[in-house]
Amino acid sequence: MTHTAALGIDTSNYTTSASLVIDGTVVSNRKAPLPVADGARGLRQSDAVFAHTKNLPELMDAIGGDIANAGVKIDAIGVSRAPRDAADSYMPCFLVGIAAARAASAVTGAPVYGFSHQAGHIAAALYSAGRLDLLDGDEKFAAFHVSGGTTDATVVTPRGGEFDIDRVGGSDDLHAGQLIDRVGVMMGMRFPCGPALEKAALCVPVTEVKTSVRGVQCSMSGAENKAAEIFGKTGDIAATAAYTLDFVATSIYGMARALRAERPGIPIIFSGGVMSCRRMRPTLCGLGGVYFAEPEYSADNAAGAACLAYRKHTGRA
Repeated sequence: MTHTAALGIDTSNYTTSASLVIDGTVVSNRKAPLPVADGARGLRQSDAVFAHTKNLPELMDAIGGDIANAGVKIDAIGVSRAPRDAADSYMPCFLVGIAAARAASAVTGAPVYGFSHQAGHIAAALYSAGRLDLLDGDEKFAAFHVSGGTTDATVVTPRGGEFDIDRVGGSDDLHAGQLIDRVGVMMGMRFPCGPALEKAALCVPVTEVKTSVRGVQCSMSGAENKAAEIFGKTGDIAATAAYTLDFVATSIYGMARALRAERPGIPIIFSGGVMSCRRMRPTLCGLGGVYFAEPEYSADNAAGAACLAYRKHTGRA
C-alpha cells in the first residue's frame, strides 16, 4: 500500500517544532522549547534564531527516526514562513525553519509549501477538534488565535480547500499571553507562565471580572495593573492567577459574542497557546457552536503546517 507523508516544520518565537502526517493523520508531533532566562519576559529574535539553530538538528534526527519507523518517504514539506498572511508580516526566527525545509527538500525531492504561523495554528486546531471539514465547505467560520504574540479575532473564508484569513478584531495593547506572562513573572514564575498560572488557580472558583471590550476589540493593559494591585495587597498567588485567567476568558468571550452578533451562528474555533488553558473553556462554551484543540495542538506546533502541506499535495487544497 502506498502512503502519502508530509513533514511540517515551525520555528516560532518560543518553540522549535516538527511534525509528521501520514495519510492525513498526525503520527508524530515533536517540540523543543527555547530557553528563557529566569525573570525574563521573552526572547530577542537573535537569541530565538540561535536557539532554533541548536534545537533543529536533534529534532530533525528524532522526526527522521519516526519517518524511518513508519517506512514512508516524504512527499511534501510544510513550513511556517511568517507570523501572519499579511504582506508585511515577518520574523527572523522563521528563516531557520525555511532553511531546514529547503534542505530537506533538496535531499528528498519533496516540494516545500509555505504557510503562515497563524494558518498553521488554525489548521492544527481544526485537526484536533475533528473539523478540518470546515476548510472544504463554502461557509465562513471564525477563528481566535490567542497567544503571547497574537490576540486576533479572524474570519476564515474557505477557498477550494485553501483559505483566506481576515482579521476583524483583537487587542489594542497587550496580547493575552503577554498579560499572563507578565503577571506570572511578577509573582516569580518561570516564563512562559500559562501552565503555572493555571495550576495556581485550580482551586479558585471562576468569578466575574470587569473587562474593557468594545465590539470585537479589547484592551488588556489595565488587567496587568489590577493583578499587581491584588498581589501587592494580598500576596495571594492563586487569587491573582485566577483573576488574570478569568479576565482573559471574559474578554475573549465578549469579543466572540460581538462577532456572533454580526454573524449569527458562525462556528468558532479557538487556537493558540493561551487557549490550551482548560479553565477558560466553560466560559467560552456558553457561546455554543465553539471548538477547541487539545493542548498539544493549541500551543505552538508544526502539525498544522504538515496537515496543510498534505492537503495541498494531495489536491485537497
